[in-house]
Amino acid sequence: MSDQEVKTESRVFPPPANFVANAAISGMDAYNALCAEAANDYEGFWAKLAHENLHWHKPFTTTLDESNAPLYKWFDDGLLNVSYNCLDVNIQKGLGDKIAIIFEADGGEVTKVSYKELHAKVCQFANGLRSLGVKKDDRVVIYMPMSVEGVVAMQACARIGATHSVVFGGFSAKSLQERIVDVGASIVITADEQVRGGKQLPLKAIVDEALGLGECEKVAKVIVYKRTGGNAPFNPARDLWMHDLVANQATECEPEWVNADHPLFILYTSGSTGKPKGVQHSSGGYLLWAMLTMKWTFDVKPSDIFWCTADIGWVTGHTYITYGPLAMGTTEIVFEGIPTYPNAGRFWDMIQKHKATIFYTAPTAIRSLIKAADGDAAIHPNKYDLTSLRLLGSVGEPINPEAWMWYYRNIGGEKCPIVDTFWQTETGGHMITPLPGATPLVPGSCTLPLPGIMAAIVDETGADLPNGQGGILVVKRPWPSMIRNIWGDTERFKKSYFPEELGGKTYLAGDGAIRNKETGYFTITGRIDDVLNVSGHRMGTMEIESALVANPLVAEAAVVGKPDDTTGEAICAFVVLKRSRPTGDEAKQIALELRNWVAKEIGPIAKPKEIRFGDNLPKTRSGKIMRRLLRVLAKGEEITQDVSTLENPAILEQLKQAQ
Repeated sequence: MSDQEVKTESRVFPPPANFVANAAISGMDAYNALCAEAANDYEGFWAKLAHENLHWHKPFTTTLDESNAPLYKWFDDGLLNVSYNCLDVNIQKGLGDKIAIIFEADGGEVTKVSYKELHAKVCQFANGLRSLGVKKDDRVVIYMPMSVEGVVAMQACARIGATHSVVFGGFSAKSLQERIVDVGASIVITADEQVRGGKQLPLKAIVDEALGLGECEKVAKVIVYKRTGGNAPFNPARDLWMHDLVANQATECEPEWVNADHPLFILYTSGSTGKPKGVQHSSGGYLLWAMLTMKWTFDVKPSDIFWCTADIGWVTGHTYITYGPLAMGTTEIVFEGIPTYPNAGRFWDMIQKHKATIFYTAPTAIRSLIKAADGDAAIHPNKYDLTSLRLLGSVGEPINPEAWMWYYRNIGGEKCPIVDTFWQTETGGHMITPLPGATPLVPGSCTLPLPGIMAAIVDETGADLPNGQGGILVVKRPWPSMIRNIWGDTERFKKSYFPEELGGKTYLAGDGAIRNKETGYFTITGRIDDVLNVSGHRMGTMEIESALVANPLVAEAAVVGKPDDTTGEAICAFVVLKRSRPTGDEAKQIALELRNWVAKEIGPIAKPKEIRFGDNLPKTRSGKIMRRLLRVLAKGEEITQDVSTLENPAILEQLKQAQ
């Protein structure tokens, strides 16, 4: 994005007076004071927050250990337990009877669970896991639908010091198997089926298929939550029902006290090479930032009904469903279904019904619901009572200014600030975001870094760039919730996130950004590596290319992103078959087969929106694929760049046609 484009967004929305009066960070002076405190005594700033916000079984004496940078450690000699901080601490504060979770099923059925009840469920399941021999440092894969049980499974692992790795329920058997193998899981927790959009979709059958692909010998047991009672495969020698496991377990479970840097979870994210990266997160630093961002970004109050629409399979569902809201003693909504079932008014109906006060969703959902509302007046947001809302949030990708304005006017009634949050799987929580009681809002800008986050924009050598000049987004100092490692691959961790070109101690976000000359506000301009952002989900181009080339019909494939009104970015694949280039109906048929193939190999979210066939791909004489030309073709633009280095310029004409 050029500076010109950033500057043309001149609309500014000051924080509402009621937010300024009551916010955790009230006014820009308070924000600047916190930033100055962090700059003046960085370790002291974080130590104070960690002492104030977390319950320590044994207090830490060392705040930040930089001796083995970039393998930073925070509060490492302190002992705590994440589940204890989320549940027991709130019960001790007298919140036992407060509703922790309002769960709404796909079909509309509602279940409410208090903190006391959630604590009992977590303890019973944790005791059940212990009865199977699961102990501290063991890894557990969770492949579950959105449910109270999914949250319970994660919290139960945390309670006994087992490290969980949640795999999104939309991933294929092969993707699941790769993660089970890489993390070395001894237990898999799943459900018979999941229910989405009125359809029952298999989960247990996919787990069985994944385990059948080999190298999963470590998996001793598969625990199955009976969601539908559907006809799922069941192996009595290995499988057991969740309800049977917890039936006679005690409702108290002594927590396993772990070092603050103990791995709470490993969450896989796409990299620019084919193999997914196991992002390893800590316990203490991660939970501290989950709580602080709930307090600062969402300005959460005891009376709030908080709703994050993410899935627990993504980091947003970890930080802003399973851990952050519960650690803050908040009542939250957990939703099983999809925003368009039984109609595209589902979100607005739920906000009205449950009196949600904070609503946090993705630009993709907003854009698709704008389309639906424009097409059907009966489900337009103005048909619902959304007056309970006081704050809106956006997550997963940059939100375009017009979608921001629609969200602001139609959902927030022009009275709710929008926190446009920039962060990543690797950062653990928000990094750059407006604060509702302090920051003047500009549509499409994530505005300013949170206190203690030393974000900057640099060139390829690590030199700072002036405001108004686009470059690479970095963070110059470690922070408590940062990625600790890539599971089992420290070299890849260093190369991916702390490259030597930037000095080996500066965090590389992998995104380009620009700062406004006048305000210093950040605007994210997109990935700088070969990672696509489709509906807020990161997909590695290499991963999709590898899946396509694994098809017996395909000789070669190249994948790029193209702008998309609904998903933000769409996947466009350029494919060379092992036979002659198909045309017409045959091309359409093969394109359909390849889409379904990718869905099976990776998951439906990875299906290319467009497939284009060519006799070859545009390559230099040295054989390198010219991906920048493919990006231009995908956008439907004319190629104006020099193509004299191409071995086969005529191929570009073939690749203009989409299937």
